[in-house]
Amino acid sequence: MPILSRDVKENYDLKNVMVVSPDVGGVVRARALAKRLDCQLAIVDKRRERAGESEVMNVIGDVTGKDCLLIDDIVDSGGTLCNAAEALLKNGATSVTAYITHGVLSGGAVARVTSSKLKELVITDSIQPTTAVQSAHNIRVISTASLIGEAINRTSQEESVSSLFD
Repeated sequence: MPILSRDVKENYDLKNVMVVSPDVGGVVRARALAKRLDCQLAIVDKRRERAGESEVMNVIGDVTGKDCLLIDDIVDSGGTLCNAAEALLKNGATSVTAYITHGVLSGGAVARVTSSKLKELVITDSIQPTTAVQSAHNIRVISTASLIGEAINRTSQEESVSSLFD
C-alpha cells in the first residue's frame, strides 16, 4: 500500500480520484487506500459465473467525471479488471487505472489488458515481469525495493516494520 499510494500521489490530482474496489471482497483494501489518499470509494458489484469469467452487475458510487483507480491484490486473467473498467467508463468515469500488488498475468491476460479500456495497469515487481508485460504499452511495473530495504533496515535496528503499513 505505501508503494501504490506514493505512485498515485505522484501521478494524479487527488481531488479528482475515486478509489474503486473491483469486487465486494476487496472493499477493505480499497477503503484503506482511499483513507490513505483522503479520496472517495466506489465498489463494482459483480457475479462470477465460472472461474476466470465475471460479469459486472452494478457500480456502487458516483464515478462521473472521476479518474478511477481499481485496487486489488492480485490479477491473473485480467477479466475482472477489464470488465470493471468498461463498467466504470459506461457510468461516466473519465479514466480507469488499475493498481495491483501481484501481477500473475497468465494465459492471454497481457493481450486482454492491452486491448482493454484500462488507461494503465500498474503492478509491483513482486513477480518477475515477463517480456510481454515489459513491452505492453499500458502496463507499468513499479519497484518494491525501497519498501523491502526499509523493512530490512528497521529489522536490523530493532524498529517496527508494521508501522510501514499504517
